[in-house]
Amino acid sequence: MTDQLDRIDRKILSSLQADGRLSMAELASTVGLSKSPVAARVRRLEKDGYIRGYTALVDHDRLGEGHIAFVQVKLSDTRSAALEAFNKAVLKVPEIEQCHMIASSFDYLLKVRTKDIAAYRRVLGERISALPHVAQTSTFVAMETVKDR
Repeated sequence: MTDQLDRIDRKILSSLQADGRLSMAELASTVGLSKSPVAARVRRLEKDGYIRGYTALVDHDRLGEGHIAFVQVKLSDTRSAALEAFNKAVLKVPEIEQCHMIASSFDYLLKVRTKDIAAYRRVLGERISALPHVAQTSTFVAMETVKDR
């Protein structure tokens, strides 16, 4: 599907990734078109699923959610039903910010955000370890975020 995107579509996507609050006039000026064609392109990009939504970037430290841990998860069973059960259960754990299936010696990599290490320990012990088919976890605590796009 990416072959349907031209240079202007890609510029629109790049501009909106950098600042999702750009007005159509600002976006039009950035890509060198008038407002109407840009608005039509944005609607098409939304309809076709290239733009999945809009969100605000928040300061997690100020919200008391500054602790980040990455968790490698190895499952005891990797058949389709087990993967589906794990995936479904992960969606119900609000502290899990991201979940990626990985092609490696472990099965999933989770990004977990909590208030502090004590809160993380509770989430690990009570929620992550209790997810379906979890056999083993390894935790890596982030000391500093250098880039977070």
